[in-house]
Amino acid sequence: MEGEKPIYNRIKAHLALKQIKNKTLAEHLGVSTTTISKWCTNYSQPSIPELYRIAAFLHINVCALLEPVRPERTNP
Repeated sequence: MEGEKPIYNRIKAHLALKQIKNKTLAEHLGVSTTTISKWCTNYSQPSIPELYRIAAFLHINVCALLEPVRPERTNP
């Protein structure tokens, strides 16, 4: 929808499911908690290698970190 912020990743959701704090992930990756916060709010995105490191840390498939693409609706 127009005006809505796009969601590209599901890092925040997976951290919540596993009850892992942003600080814990930041320390594991060697980045700041501000960086993790930006990724969790989709303000910015991790690189592909970083996504793989996050997935490994969370013990999930990297694809689970990505929001599926939804086809755009067109008016007939």
